[in-house]
Amino acid sequence: MREFVEKINSSQNIDGSVTLDLQQRVKSRLKTCSDSGEKIGIFMERGNVLEHGDLIIDKDGYVLKVVAALETISSIYSDDPLLLARACYHLGNRHVELQIKETSVHYIHDHVLDKMIQSFGLDVIIESLPFQPEKGAYNSHGTTKLHSHEH
Repeated sequence: MREFVEKINSSQNIDGSVTLDLQQRVKSRLKTCSDSGEKIGIFMERGNVLEHGDLIIDKDGYVLKVVAALETISSIYSDDPLLLARACYHLGNRHVELQIKETSVHYIHDHVLDKMIQSFGLDVIIESLPFQPEKGAYNSHGTTKLHSHEH
């Protein structure tokens, strides 16, 4: 089993890829398979979040490109920044991880949250997309916990 322990900035040679969902990309220790089926271990420093396009390397110089897996995502599209800000406020108040773009907001699909967003007059579209949420404000590497709950 190959063991990947470090991210690198660039490489002349990419030897393969590994497709991971967000839950897998936030783990510091993970046993999985590369996209070619080879068993691998990923052992990153705690707090490191792998993002789509990151390159990881093993002790022998074998380089894998990280690919963000498709996930079931709830998407909100609007040209009204106030409505999107309102949605972000209420989702953030429930500790929901968000991928925020200029005219859209995305989160891991949750039908209860979808109904809340719809109550603001916004449409929610269920899509299959890679998910890369905002990095945490207190941790430049991203957050390490994924949860949502009512307060």
